[in-house]
Amino acid sequence: MEIQDENTLAAEEQYYVVTAKAVPEVLLRVVEAKRLLDTRKADTIQEAADLAGISRSSFYKYKDDIFPFHEKARGKTITFVLEMKDEPGLLSDVLKIVADHQANILTIHQSIPIGGMASTTISVDILPITGNVSDMIGLIERMEGVLHLKILGEER
Repeated sequence: MEIQDENTLAAEEQYYVVTAKAVPEVLLRVVEAKRLLDTRKADTIQEAADLAGISRSSFYKYKDDIFPFHEKARGKTITFVLEMKDEPGLLSDVLKIVADHQANILTIHQSIPIGGMASTTISVDILPITGNVSDMIGLIERMEGVLHLKILGEER
């Protein structure tokens, strides 16, 4: 594995998808402060930082580096794989959640169920009108019969 120097890394933006439980508390509070500003529940950065329980300097330090997944997903294709039970209507229910969030389904590939389980890969085009992608993924992930969801990647 080749190690890149700091200058090379700075020139390339790298993104990672992690669950909220893996993110340090201060970063989650920065997201909350940004939400408070966006929804006009706070009028100033100082007020938003105070309400979120962080310093103003922490807000400024991280504000451009942390954002909810759905904010950077617009205009991209997201591909995810589901491990799900072989139950009538389950795939239809998954697709309904995608449709309810106004995302465009590009491809669906489902394996032949083995041992009552099927693997399904879905590629979804995230449109400007698409709702909150994090909510969409979360709803699918919490569905009865969906045992595992993994985002494989996103493309422009």
